[in-house]
Amino acid sequence: MKRGIFILAALLAWTLSPLTTDVQADNWNAFAPLKGELAISGGTAHIPVMKTLSTEIMKAAPAVRISIAGGGSGLGIKQVGEGIVTIGNSGRSPKPNEIKKYGLILHRWAVDGVAVAVHPDNPVRALTSDQLRAIYAGTLANWKELGGPDRAINLYTRDASSGTRSVFWKKALGKGEIHPRANFVKSNGAMKSALSGDPYGIGYLSVGHLDASVAGLAIDGTAPTLANVKSGAYPIARGLYSNTKGEATGLAKAFIDALYSPRGQEIIAAKGFIPVKG
Repeated sequence: MKRGIFILAALLAWTLSPLTTDVQADNWNAFAPLKGELAISGGTAHIPVMKTLSTEIMKAAPAVRISIAGGGSGLGIKQVGEGIVTIGNSGRSPKPNEIKKYGLILHRWAVDGVAVAVHPDNPVRALTSDQLRAIYAGTLANWKELGGPDRAINLYTRDASSGTRSVFWKKALGKGEIHPRANFVKSNGAMKSALSGDPYGIGYLSVGHLDASVAGLAIDGTAPTLANVKSGAYPIARGLYSNTKGEATGLAKAFIDALYSPRGQEIIAAKGFIPVKG
C-alpha cells in the first residue's frame, strides 16, 4: 500500500425522496401545514439519523424538502454560521469563539462513542492506551508486536475538520501525535470502507457505524459497546449536536423538535446512538 496517500470520499449529499419508506404520520403532524426547504450539513456520523428522519417527514409533508450534506463538523459549524445552511451538525461542541462569532444555539440529541477498529480478519482485538498512542505516533509499526501478522500497520485518520478526529485525538491519544504517513479519509462511511478493505489497517469511527465489516477494539480492557458508552465505562465518547444560528424557527425548529420526539429518539437508538432527551 502506498504511504501518505489521500483516500478521497465524495461529499455525502442527498435530496431525499419522500417516497422511500413507510410514513410515521402520527409523529409528524406538526409538519403538515409547513412548506419550503431545509438545508442541513456537517458531521457525517449524524447522517443515518438525518436521512431516516427526513424521509419520514417528507412523506408526511410533501410540501417540505430537506437536503443533507456531510463535510465534517467544522464545515457544518461554518456553513450554519454563514447562513449557507439552516442546521449545521457537529460531532463536537462548537468552541466558545465559534458560538460567539456566529451566535450559535446548540441542540445536543445523542451521545456517541468513537471506536478504534480494524479489519475483521485481524486477530488483534484489544489495545492499551499506550499501545494506541504508539501506533499513531509511528513508534509501534508492525502488527507482530501486538500478536498479529508480521505486516506493517496501515494508519487511517480523518481530516482536521472532523469532530470524530477531534474527540479521538483528545480522548484516545491524549493530544498525541498522528504520524504524517497516516491515510486520510473524509467520513465515517469512508473509514469503514477503508478498514473493511485493508486487513492491516487501523482507524476509528462512530460506534454507531460498527458492523460485521469492521471489528471494534477494546481499549484498556473496555469494549466499544453502546452499554459501555452509556455507563461511561468507555471514555472515548462525544455528543452529537445540531446547531442553529440563533433560536431555531419554522422548519428548523420543527425538525429539531422531531429529533427529541419519541419517534426521533427511537430512530437515534436504532442507528446505534444513545438518545439525549432535551
